[in-house]
Amino acid sequence: MTALTMTNLSPATPPRFAALRGGAAYALTVIRHLAGNPSAAFGLAVIALLVVSAAFAPLIATHNPYAQDLTATLQAPSWAHYFGTDELGRDVFSRLVYGSRISLTIIALVAVIVGPIGLAVGTIAGYFGGWFDTVLMRITDIFLSFPGLILSLAFVAALGAGLENAIVAIALTSWPPIARLARAETLTLRGADYVSAARLQGASSARIIIKSIVPMCMPSVLVRLTLSMATVILTAAGLGFLGLGAQPPLPEWGAMIAIGRRYMLESWWLVAFPGGAILFVSLAFNLIGDGLRDALDPKQRKGRH
Repeated sequence: MTALTMTNLSPATPPRFAALRGGAAYALTVIRHLAGNPSAAFGLAVIALLVVSAAFAPLIATHNPYAQDLTATLQAPSWAHYFGTDELGRDVFSRLVYGSRISLTIIALVAVIVGPIGLAVGTIAGYFGGWFDTVLMRITDIFLSFPGLILSLAFVAALGAGLENAIVAIALTSWPPIARLARAETLTLRGADYVSAARLQGASSARIIIKSIVPMCMPSVLVRLTLSMATVILTAAGLGFLGLGAQPPLPEWGAMIAIGRRYMLESWWLVAFPGGAILFVSLAFNLIGDGLRDALDPKQRKGRH
């Protein structure tokens, strides 16, 4: 045992590198499980397509998404324009491809903002309890008492229309469910033996929360955050549809539907293709969220079967 321990702790394999390798192996296991789940694999494929479209938009797009051609307005899908043209003769396919950049930006920024805020509020409220819990949860309840889209509309109305303000508004309305989940997880963890042992060893509350509680909350929060991305996409599209999100001429999918609905009876492609993109991306995040829940919670997976 001593020799084995000495070998594992040799300078060639520092503990932090071993931990990184262990985390990478765990991530690969989760990805392998998602790939083996048909519905989750479909979701991964759609999100991968979204990322590729956003990263290589100049190479994939067949036309300039902002170039107007008034001699080719409202043309049906063809080899010249895969998804047809809009009322200004702009290529719908190219605008959808560049619109994936806007959607991916919204998803990434909202996730970066919402995850830490919800996790911090939930773990602090659950760990300390008392008036911390009361104040933080009452604030959370206030946000939860309003529909997300309505509250986002109120924030955008106060901040002003625009993509940046829409992202802030969506983030401000998306953290409460994650905070609720993190609080529930923390309430079950704060009395655990390993938390009590850390407390007896003199660890500060901040260290216990960061080192002992947050890692245990991460799987559930990650699943909830993934599932929330579908709502984020729909809310962003709703704000764009109402003219409060990304402003013209940006090719945001909701704004494209808002303009296309004027011509949808004769030019169905103006609404069908952006609507289909929103549908498939939202569905993909829901499917990935379900797959992550199964991968990160084997007991629940067994219970389903």
